Amino acid sequence: MHGYGGGSYGLHEPKGLRDRARQYALLPLRVFLGVTFVYAGLDKLTDSGFLSATGPGSIGEMMNAVRDTSAIPALVDLALKSPEGFGHAIAFGELAVGLGTLIGLWARLAALGGVLISLSLWLTVSWQTEPYYYGNDLVYLMAWLPLLLAGAAEFSADAFLASRRRRSR
Repeated sequence: MHGYGGGSYGLHEPKGLRDRARQYALLPLRVFLGVTFVYAGLDKLTDSGFLSATGPGSIGEMMNAVRDTSAIPALVDLALKSPEGFGHAIAFGELAVGLGTLIGLWARLAALGGVLISLSLWLTVSWQTEPYYYGNDLVYLMAWLPLLLAGAAEFSADAFLASRRRRSR
């Protein structure tokens, strides 16, 4: 049965434009998040001022500025024990997450990394932003969730490796 009345709408239809759109729906999000996180990681790694404990634009200065308004001050205190180390960890984390997302290698693990980075930045750096929807870290957190749930089905190393495993069986 076709149509709305039979309850099986779309079950017996040939693969069409809607199916193709569904198949590739997460690809633009994956490319955007991958490129953005690669860029963010490289931007931090090439900015010596950012990777300093003190000074204008430094990770240490930023952490000190948000410490009292963050949702979890203890997390900021932990970062302040070694601001340079924390800055490097965030930068390399963003780079790894971005590359994994772009390539689609261990895509769900990369998305989990993106979720954790975005969540930690939201709870510390952008927690005090009012109204809340002006803070970009919350938006990134929500953007990572579909990739965490679905992975990278199209144009990904994960899909390539899965097809090789199926062929070798």
